[in-house]
Amino acid sequence: MKNILMFSVPPGYQRMALIMRPKLVEFTEFIDEWLGGDVGQRRKLRNTAKRVFDRLRDEHGFTGGYTIVKDYVREQQRRGHEMFVPFYHAAGHAQADFGEGILDRLVHNSHRLDLEGESLRRTTSSPSA
Repeated sequence: MKNILMFSVPPGYQRMALIMRPKLVEFTEFIDEWLGGDVGQRRKLRNTAKRVFDRLRDEHGFTGGYTIVKDYVREQQRRGHEMFVPFYHAAGHAQADFGEGILDRLVHNSHRLDLEGESLRRTTSSPSA
């Protein structure tokens, strides 16, 4: 009951252990090689899970089921996709990079800064020749 009250929406099922595919282990090198060769190919020419399953069965004597091949191919294809997290700020909350704005103004002489005091740069004396 305590776990239920912690979440406003149930968190859903999350697998804790790795998926074991004992029949597929010895064939993953072939699958990875075939999927790696698909990079740059047109969509119609790429290997699908069905094609991979048929090749494994016909060329290498695979005796496992289609589902474990399909799941493995899907997992490998997802790893190749570029992922992004949408950048969102609620109204009134944002980040700004003032350093870049100041640098642009200095470089383009669109703003003059009158600075007083000692420079923060460290000067090193050059060895006399």
